[in-house]
Amino acid sequence: MEIKICGMTNRDDVRLAMDLGVDYVGFVLYPPSPRAVTALELVRLVDQLPSGLKRVGVFVNAMRSEVEQVAADAGLYAVQLHGDEDPVAFEGFPGLVWRAVRLATGSAPVPDPAGWKAHRYVVDAAVVGRYGGTGVRVDDASACALASRFPILLAGGLTPDNVQAAIRMVRPLGVDVAGGVEQCPGRKDPDRLRRFVEAVRNIDKTAGAVDG
Repeated sequence: MEIKICGMTNRDDVRLAMDLGVDYVGFVLYPPSPRAVTALELVRLVDQLPSGLKRVGVFVNAMRSEVEQVAADAGLYAVQLHGDEDPVAFEGFPGLVWRAVRLATGSAPVPDPAGWKAHRYVVDAAVVGRYGGTGVRVDDASACALASRFPILLAGGLTPDNVQAAIRMVRPLGVDVAGGVEQCPGRKDPDRLRRFVEAVRNIDKTAGAVDG
């Protein structure tokens, strides 16, 4: 079960996530977000971190040229597109592309994941006027249907207390959390972060015992 901790803004939080063995850390490059960092801040932030750390940059309606430049400067593992981007504009992108998908109960996912050739699909709740970071849980049945067809990371309203139940219901490839492990936007709560990772890893162990 993959784990991505998103909305990173400072080196201490990134190092703690690394120590806990998470798979990805995410950085939001979207100025309206309370968790936003600039491209320069991101480069400075990751400059002294191990090169093997899988960094994901989150972009909303940025030009491809800008996304490519930030990805190169910050050594991003993948870019996560969270806005209304045109898949044609990102064809042949020189790196891994993740696509955020907004999901409302009883409605088709937006955008249609079948229209993208993405490495991962981050499934979040659809909230009018918001591109992500809603803190709202997605409909489990709808997310489960997507998880059966695409490699998804489940996002939206996950916490240390509900993540195991969400995983059992949806069966995603992984989970993605920001607000559910924070003291305030952009600042992680060490205890909540540890408990979140432990909850996910414990369900991994349970699944391994059953599978074995």
